[in-house]
Amino acid sequence: MNKLVASILMSTATLANPTTPKTLSFDASAYVTINNQIRVAVVKTAEVPVVILLRSSDHRIVFRQSIDKKAEKYAVKLNVDELVDGKYELEVASKEGSIRKQLNLSSQPVQQASRVVAMQ
Repeated sequence: MNKLVASILMSTATLANPTTPKTLSFDASAYVTINNQIRVAVVKTAEVPVVILLRSSDHRIVFRQSIDKKAEKYAVKLNVDELVDGKYELEVASKEGSIRKQLNLSSQPVQQASRVVAMQ
């Protein structure tokens, strides 16, 4: 069974003081491939370790990938076919802060053999 994934928008959440926002030393993007996978790409401007996490609504980590501090670019495709319906959070983080996105995965009616991931 394939899941249908909606478009993705990322939001930045830094740990710095909100009155003096800090720029992260990495940028992350995510989009849906033609095969309904989520492709996450990270580009770093400094040598800092970064981690990509996908968590379920009960905070269980369903995907984790560490990116070495020396790697400048990294990309990965997440296959969501095996995930159960529910809310998920995609996070790309370093010690400086993180970029997060909430995902909602739900099944379409039984007569259709696909699933939908709605991004808010």
